[in-house]
Amino acid sequence: MAGSKKAPPAKVRARAAELAQELHAANHAYYLEGGSPISDAQYDAWFRELLALEREYPVLRGPDSPTQRVGAPLPEGTSFAKVAHAVPMLSIESLFEAEQVRDFEGKIRRFLNVPEEELLAFSVEPKFDGVSAALIYEDGELVRGLTRGDGQVGEDILANLRTVRNIPLHLKGDPGDLPSLLEVRGEVLIARDRFEEFNQRRAEEGLPLLANARNATSGALRRNDPAEVARYPLEFYSYSAPRVEGGSVQPETQSALFEALTAWGLPMSGYQEVAQGIEACLQYHARIEAARDEIPFEMDGIVAKLDRFDLRQRLGRTARATRWQYAHKFAPREEISTLLAIEVQVGAKGRLTPRAHVAPVNVGGVVVRHTTLHNEDNVQKLNLHPGDRVFLKRAGDVIPQITGVAQAAQGSAPEDWEERRPESLLDAESALRPGVIAGYGQAFVMPDECPACGTPVVRSGKYVTCPNVRGCLPQRMGRTIHFAARAGIEIESIGEKGVAQLFEAGLISDPADLFTLREEDLLQLDRWGQKSAQNLVRELEQRKSIPFGKFLASLAIPGLGETVGDLLAGHFASWEDLVQADAETLEHIDGLGPKTTAQVLAWFADEQNLEMVERMWAAGVTLVYPSAEDAGTLQGKRVVFTGTLEHTTRAEAKKLVEEAGGKVSSSVSSKTHVLVQGGKPGSKAKKAEELGLEVWDEATFRARVGLPEVDA
Repeated sequence: MAGSKKAPPAKVRARAAELAQELHAANHAYYLEGGSPISDAQYDAWFRELLALEREYPVLRGPDSPTQRVGAPLPEGTSFAKVAHAVPMLSIESLFEAEQVRDFEGKIRRFLNVPEEELLAFSVEPKFDGVSAALIYEDGELVRGLTRGDGQVGEDILANLRTVRNIPLHLKGDPGDLPSLLEVRGEVLIARDRFEEFNQRRAEEGLPLLANARNATSGALRRNDPAEVARYPLEFYSYSAPRVEGGSVQPETQSALFEALTAWGLPMSGYQEVAQGIEACLQYHARIEAARDEIPFEMDGIVAKLDRFDLRQRLGRTARATRWQYAHKFAPREEISTLLAIEVQVGAKGRLTPRAHVAPVNVGGVVVRHTTLHNEDNVQKLNLHPGDRVFLKRAGDVIPQITGVAQAAQGSAPEDWEERRPESLLDAESALRPGVIAGYGQAFVMPDECPACGTPVVRSGKYVTCPNVRGCLPQRMGRTIHFAARAGIEIESIGEKGVAQLFEAGLISDPADLFTLREEDLLQLDRWGQKSAQNLVRELEQRKSIPFGKFLASLAIPGLGETVGDLLAGHFASWEDLVQADAETLEHIDGLGPKTTAQVLAWFADEQNLEMVERMWAAGVTLVYPSAEDAGTLQGKRVVFTGTLEHTTRAEAKKLVEEAGGKVSSSVSSKTHVLVQGGKPGSKAKKAEELGLEVWDEATFRARVGLPEVDA
């Protein structure tokens, strides 16, 4: 009887163990050794046989069985659960020239006070062009798999990651020696040859071809049905482990960590090395770039990390990136295409930006049809005209850009020139829309009027803006798109086209109107069904509680992004306090310059902006303010250093103050809270005494920021 609870006969148990061993070996050979000892047909036959045995005798179905990689699909209309990263997944500083790399190392040396003659060891590896993921193991069992998300919060795609056959579902080793908690981060990839084979199979099945391996990987991991994900030839390769808790091994270097991960069964690419000194890092970069086409995965550079974890701890991080590693990018791929038109677009903050439309061309695995031209000066510098044959590069293998003219447009336009124009550049009467330069060989001129609303533009240096903040439709739409997008409050149920549709239908006119949308209104629109309408309304309701800093960044205030938003959220106790702030208060916040201060004050001085926010409050939006627990030991204190510190570099001391919630100033004033005095103090000590300020020696400072005592 299927599903019987009776014990399987010894022969059946032995056969199931044999099949599992054979399938595990086949997976290992295919994904880790690049070989295939058996045919696909044989693999499938063994898999079906094991599956049948486990159905008849469920006791055979262990958590690490090859059959247990595919789970049930998500119910229709649901999405992946969002989970906060215990350790943020930060960015890596990108460098492009050898001198930038040497400068990076120089900064590290000065910060750590490492002499020139001492070589710093770096762990180096290729920077694969895949999709980052975090695997979390508890007591050796894989229990969670997260996407990068925005670096702070990811999505739990465990069911999909379980289908990646070289990801161990259970760590190797004695249970008593394994970490009680292990978080491993790495890249999910598809090898070039396996991607081509996969695309060939799709063609044979009548399915559309996928553009490139990275997009295929990203799309696969976002699917709701793990059985479909299992069809993709995905692989995972580890690059870090930010959490290793418990167990008998506690690595102190990246190289030792890689050895431990390998012993626990985590897959490594095999291309990682330890480079002694920055010149060895540069040599590794040159070697890997030369072998770029021989390595089976797409990559866009190498990553170099300080090998020692204690040095990393001292260097710390910025708001967006770690200070102890860098990515040294390869020379970008280059192709040639025809420039079809230059379109002037209006951004969310009113800036007019020229955009190039080119004949579709594959640049490093991505089909490029258009790219930004940044500003009027850049177009003039490149001397671009529709009809030119232009060089296209993907800077860092990510952002396409035009770098020059290969052959200028000459003579008369080709007979089919007008037929080549993208339909998106035409209005309802098939005429070119305002702001489009598409005549063959036509010179580019930035319009004197906004192409969207006809308002005379304003010039400021190399930038041109439309001042019609309220009446210019692209600006109103752009601010709403920004508010709902990842840079804002992250509404996944609607994108740019959806926002545009809501504007056209008259359902919204600014971000505040989003919170008053009703299901019945959405159901009157094309392409909106009951589930999609319910999803949007439900998600908007869930997003009504917004962190203060994120809310500020979502409002598209000129000069105010995520970093400035967090600065203001850490300085002001409430929205009302910020609204009432004056220029003097803002200018005393480290990180805010005079220009940003003026832009922020101008936004808050506009009553219509405040009225829009009031409508959000009326719709039920609330702000989440940083808690007192987030405050450090120097929260809100302004610290000045004088004299020579013996055991801490100035750069490191500044970082420690900022991490403790304080700010470092260069001069003593009545606003100073603490003077930290080292050897041979200068005039600052005398002024601090006159003002009656608190003065600490280096030992006191180290104690206040949590550093250990040092021997005298």
